[in-house]
Amino acid sequence: MKIKPFVIHLARATQRRAQVEQLLQRLGPDSEIIDAVDGAALSQEQLELAYQSNQLAPRYPFSLRPGEIGCFLSHRNAWTSLLDSDADAALILEDDVELNNDFDAALSLAAQHLAKTGYIQLQTRTCEGEELDHQDSYALIRPRITPLRTSGQLVSRSAAERLLAATAPFDRPVDTFLQMHWHTDIHIAVITPACLTDRTAETGGSTIGSQKPLLEKIQREWKRARYRNKVKNHSNRNTR
Repeated sequence: MKIKPFVIHLARATQRRAQVEQLLQRLGPDSEIIDAVDGAALSQEQLELAYQSNQLAPRYPFSLRPGEIGCFLSHRNAWTSLLDSDADAALILEDDVELNNDFDAALSLAAQHLAKTGYIQLQTRTCEGEELDHQDSYALIRPRITPLRTSGQLVSRSAAERLLAATAPFDRPVDTFLQMHWHTDIHIAVITPACLTDRTAETGGSTIGSQKPLLEKIQREWKRARYRNKVKNHSNRNTR
C-alpha cells in the first residue's frame, strides 16, 4: 500500500512552522504540506457556498465560525489531494501534533486494516471500544461513538471519494460530521493508546477557538450536552 503523508498547516500560524518541519523530516521526502484554508480570509459568498446549516439529523445546534469552516475545507483539500495522487491512502496530520516514538507500529497496524475500515483515527488520547485487532503495544478498536478531533488519520481513496461527495456543502465541524457513520456509512476505527502527542499549547494555541462570555459558555455547554446525547442515540441505533 502506498501511503501519502500530508500535514495541514495554516501559513499565518508561524509559531507552528518548526513543528511542521519536524513532522516533514520524520515522515520522509514524500510528505507534503496542505495549505490550510484561512476561514477569516474567505468572502461571505465562499463561506455560504461551503457551509449550509441544518442539513442532517441530528441538527447541529451552533453556527460554524469561519475558522471551523476553514478547517473543514482544509480536510476536504487533503482528501482531494489524495485522489489527485497515485497513492492508495493518505496519512493526514494537523500541524499541532508530534509523532510518538513508536508511531510507525501504530501506522502499520492501521494500514493492515484500512481496506476494510476506510478511515482510521490516530489519536492524541486513549479510547475505548470493541477490539478488532492488536499488535505490539497498540490495538485497533471501533468505538460505539466516534471520538472527536482530527489530529491524525489514515484515509483510503474510497473513503475520501465518499466524504467529498457527502460534504458539498457541510453543516457542522469536520470531526462532528465524521461521527455520523449512519450517514457516511464509514464507521471509523481508532488506534489506541495514543500514538500522537497534542502540542497545541506549545505551538501558540488554537487557530480556531475564541473566548466567550460566561453565560454564553454555559448555554453552549447545555446545547452541546443535548446534541451529544442525540449522537449517542443515533450511534446506538445504527451499530453494525
